[in-house]
Amino acid sequence: MQQHPTSNEICPEPRDLGRALCIITGASKGFGWTLAFQLSCLLKPRSVLMLVARTAEQLNRLKEDIINLYGGQNQLDVRCVQADLEKKEGVEKTVQAAKETSVSEMDHILLINNAASLGDVSRFALTFTDPVEVNRYLALNVSGALSVTAGVLQALPRRLGLRRSVVNISSLCALKPFPSWVLYCTGKAARDMMFRVLAAEEPDVRVLSYAPGPLDTDMQLQARRSSGDLQLRRSFSSMFSEGQLLSCEESGAKLMKLLLDNDFQSGSHLDFYEL
Repeated sequence: MQQHPTSNEICPEPRDLGRALCIITGASKGFGWTLAFQLSCLLKPRSVLMLVARTAEQLNRLKEDIINLYGGQNQLDVRCVQADLEKKEGVEKTVQAAKETSVSEMDHILLINNAASLGDVSRFALTFTDPVEVNRYLALNVSGALSVTAGVLQALPRRLGLRRSVVNISSLCALKPFPSWVLYCTGKAARDMMFRVLAAEEPDVRVLSYAPGPLDTDMQLQARRSSGDLQLRRSFSSMFSEGQLLSCEESGAKLMKLLLDNDFQSGSHLDFYEL
């Protein structure tokens, strides 16, 4: 179980993201879990933090920890939405929860598309002969992200004084092929292009694809243990043993700075190591 950090560790920043509705998908563990803490102290009083994930128990524990840490002092309204974004019902439930939030006095809508899965990285491209299996992967990692984003932006349309921001948690895999990672690389590349198109179509929406670098998470553990490509497996194992993996807090802090500075080019792909 992840330990929650202290408010001093996570809230060194005097600036804020306004009174916001902030939605984080895949919030119950890993990078999403850390982002929930980091964002919660950058939101003005009476903001709404909406945590979306498949596991209700973990979401409720996260909500409790956030409220105990600083929910009372900044009047943060933390809401949990148990939803599987691989399924239409999960997408609709998430969009409905956003619709039911009163945003008339909000000055910022922030959607963090973090929910993702690694897929089966033990096999190579030529083994994926079943389109049902491939489509199941893409349902969460591509279709779900697009449908949630479209639904939220439709439900909460542009108006004077309202900033709307969408973050896609991306990866180096969106740009570079990794043997035995065909599903993951495909999903990340598709998502990057999807959000570039969104930025071109909706100039009032601030769109960012952020690649957080190699994070010390359960997904990274799965990569070290299961990658079908031996060289890749060795590379990840040596990064782990040599302490080269990044903490979620360290990478999340760079994303927070990007959002606070708000001077990135909309639609751009920015990597932890470029900042």
